[in-house]
Amino acid sequence: MNRSLFLGSFIITTLFLFGLTADASELTHQFKSPAFNGQGYSSHVLTIENLTHQRKKDIEAAKEAARKEAEREAENTNINKFLKNFESRVYAELSKQLSEKLFGENAQTSGTIDILGNTIQYETIGDTIKMTVTDANGSVTTVEIPTSGFGF
Repeated sequence: MNRSLFLGSFIITTLFLFGLTADASELTHQFKSPAFNGQGYSSHVLTIENLTHQRKKDIEAAKEAARKEAEREAENTNINKFLKNFESRVYAELSKQLSEKLFGENAQTSGTIDILGNTIQYETIGDTIKMTVTDANGSVTTVEIPTSGFGF
């Protein structure tokens, strides 16, 4: 018993000497969300608005990318590739025939060709061929081709 009394006295004396005291403060509750406490509310609202706006832009961009991908896939079918190739060859042949009419051995001095609503008129004036192309919308393009410098 003597020993426990000594130990208790020693602990109390030590605490007293070193001045250990317990401090306490009042407990208060504060909301962390700016929507409830008002501090930084405008920044909070702006951040939410920016996130919403960016998400909408991302969704629209994804939709546009998917639409363009579908268009590319539709254009790259085998039948469309065939039709483009065929159309290119037809136009190349028409171009060759027009070139023969303008510059061939039996060259014509004037003429008119209608292709899909587009009109091509040509006439030879001296050493120049004047070609007028009128498209289906009525837009006119004139090309003058000098023939004196060609060595066919």
